[in-house]
Amino acid sequence: MGAAAPETSLIDRIIGRRFRYDVPGRWLKGGTHLHTTASDGGLTPPELAARYAAAGYDFLCCTDHWVPSSRESLPRGGPLLWIAGVELDGHDARGSFYHVVCLGDVVGVDERMGLEAGLAAARAQGALTILAHPHWSGNSQADALAQPFDGVEVYNHQCRWLNGKSDGAVHWHAMLGARPDTAGLAVDDAHLTPDHPWWNGGWIVVRAPDLSAPAVLGAIRAGTFYASCGPRLDRLTFDGTSVHLACSPVAVVRLVGPGRCGVRYFARGGGLVKEAALPVPPDWAYVVLEIEDEGGRRAWTSTLFTGAGIGSAGRPVPEPPAAW
Repeated sequence: MGAAAPETSLIDRIIGRRFRYDVPGRWLKGGTHLHTTASDGGLTPPELAARYAAAGYDFLCCTDHWVPSSRESLPRGGPLLWIAGVELDGHDARGSFYHVVCLGDVVGVDERMGLEAGLAAARAQGALTILAHPHWSGNSQADALAQPFDGVEVYNHQCRWLNGKSDGAVHWHAMLGARPDTAGLAVDDAHLTPDHPWWNGGWIVVRAPDLSAPAVLGAIRAGTFYASCGPRLDRLTFDGTSVHLACSPVAVVRLVGPGRCGVRYFARGGGLVKEAALPVPPDWAYVVLEIEDEGGRRAWTSTLFTGAGIGSAGRPVPEPPAAW
């Protein structure tokens, strides 16, 4: 008889994928949905930069309604990095209503052209398209799947203030079932007017080689970030079988997969968790790590394994270095 075939490792069984967070760089905190006095916000970019920098932010994306920002129009040399963007809204050809945040330099869009033409122009210019506050907008899961969005807001702090409809997790998981590299972002959508004062309740933390617009947008596109409403991830590694993490004190750590799939880690005798190791089920179509603190605030990774990268349809995504 011939020699027995070597046992297949978990990572080999996750065919064609890699652990997404095996990349070098540093963690950078930022906001990807924000409004200024150019549309319906209450503060100017310099005022916003001062406020957010004091709260530990490294970058902000300027996403005014139908008013595209650009590297030329945004402040330079201030306390944080500004990244261009715009928010579009309107009905698609099926009659569904959307708000969509576009990240990156976009020119030539105007409200008179309508949502479909605006999205086409943004995508043609390489912008990332993020489905904004789908719960607040009344979007169904079918709406979320009808457009090739690069991501979705899994949490929107402004919408929690407005009417409590801040959670986009059900839309995100529907999208992950069809496109496992779909990004899930937590955002402020801050307006900072007397009637809408909430801010610093949703952000992302990217793993990027430097603090520049190409590096930050590249990290978002590659999915090398986590989204948070409070908890902090300090370390995230994979040993071929289990995912290991270190984080701020949390009540529970979860691996979340399709449908009812879920694995939990918590301190059974009470107390909080700062480190954990969870075996990764080899047969899930996707795996997201979620942590939740005592106050119910959560943080989410992108799907842990990938073979392509977020926003890769029709656009090549560079392979990251092997380890960090």
